[in-house]
Amino acid sequence: MIGYLTAFILTCSMIMNVGEDPINYIEISIELINRLEKKEAVTDLVEVLAASSEEAIYKQIKTDKQKYAFWVNVYNAYIQIILTENPDLYEDRNKFFKKSLIEIAGRTYSFAEIEHGILRRSQMGLFLGYVTNPFPPRHEKRLRVEERDFRIHFVLNCGAKSCPPVAAYTPEDVDKAFDYMTQQYLENTTVYNEQEDSYQVTALFSWFRGDFDGSAGIRDILQNFEVISSRPDKLTTLPYDWTLDLYNYKEIPLDQL
Repeated sequence: MIGYLTAFILTCSMIMNVGEDPINYIEISIELINRLEKKEAVTDLVEVLAASSEEAIYKQIKTDKQKYAFWVNVYNAYIQIILTENPDLYEDRNKFFKKSLIEIAGRTYSFAEIEHGILRRSQMGLFLGYVTNPFPPRHEKRLRVEERDFRIHFVLNCGAKSCPPVAAYTPEDVDKAFDYMTQQYLENTTVYNEQEDSYQVTALFSWFRGDFDGSAGIRDILQNFEVISSRPDKLTTLPYDWTLDLYNYKEIPLDQL
C-alpha cells in the first residue's frame, strides 16, 4: 500500500507537472533518521528516494554542506534499514559494503560508493586516503563533494559497536554538528597510557590516515579538539569492535553549541 507521504508527493508532481521538483530530498533524508529513531515505518520515504532522478538530486543538493548532510543521513539510515531486515549480511562485511543495496535516483549504490566515491571525493579504497581515482564514473563526479572533510569518519555509522552514533544532519548546522560529534567520538575513543606516556586512538586514524594529513595531522586534530593536552611522541591504535550494534542514536544539543 502506498504511503501517505508518497501519495502526497505524487499528487504534487501531477499538479505541477513541469518545473522544479517539489520534493525536498534533504528533508526526506532527515525524516528517515527521525522516523528510524522512533522505530516508525520508512517505506514511503525509501520509495521517494528510489523514484527520484539524478538530475533532481544534482540540482537540489549543490553545496558541500548539503551533500554532507544528505549523503551521511542516507548512509546511516540505510545501514539501519538493511541490517535490521537482514543482519546476516554483516557476517561478510567486505561483501556487504561493496554490494549495491541503496536505490537512489534510479541507481543502486553500495555503501562503499557513497563513502569513498561521494563523501571522500573518489578516494581509492586501499590507499589510506592518499590516492584519488583519476577516472571516477560521471555520476560520481556530479554528486561528490568538492572538499574532503575528515570529520565524516566520526559521523558515519557502519553498524559496528565502535562506530559513532547516528544523528540527523541539516546543511545549516552541519559544521557545528560535525564538530560536536567529532569531539564526542574522540573523547570516548582516546585512551592515555600513563606508564608509556602515550595515547591509544581509534583505528579510523590508521585506516584513513591520508584524510587526516598523516601522523602530524592526527596529532593536530587531537589537540585542536582538546582531546590531548600535550603532543605525544607515540600513538597506537585501539582494536575496532565490529560487533553489530544497531539503534545507536544521539541527539545533538545544537542550541548549546
